[in-house]
Amino acid sequence: MKDNDFSHLDEKGSANMVDISSKNITKREALASCKVFLSKAAFNKVRENDMSKGNVINIAKIAGIMASKKTHDLIPLCHQVPLNKVDLNFQFDNSSYSIYITSKATTDWKTGVEMEALTAVSLAALTIYDMCKSIDKTIKITDIQLEKKSGGKSGNYNRK
Repeated sequence: MKDNDFSHLDEKGSANMVDISSKNITKREALASCKVFLSKAAFNKVRENDMSKGNVINIAKIAGIMASKKTHDLIPLCHQVPLNKVDLNFQFDNSSYSIYITSKATTDWKTGVEMEALTAVSLAALTIYDMCKSIDKTIKITDIQLEKKSGGKSGNYNRK
């Protein structure tokens, strides 16, 4: 395989699950993020925990953790990864009525946890959307991205 080839394609270009049987178990971490922009009214209700459906941030956190554990069920060629921990944080930006979500996933395994961290922030953001859509149709989810990762054959990555 050449450096620019996709590992999830075989020599004929068909879908291929990567064989990780010969890889070593190492400590791996990934940090992902995204932003959720809301109307002023929805933002204030979430920040003040005043939504009739419940505590939006707590429910979004649980949804993100649950989703990270199901990543292999959602993305066809992902391996099932035994997660050590997944944690999500939510920062409110009063000037833009946005919520910045980060997720950190860790494992001691043969393959990385980037997809689990990305899935966690994505589903947390979608949960915020779902819980606020009755009062805000303008919600926008942006900038879903990997911030950094460590461990494994490809080494460390840091967006900054």
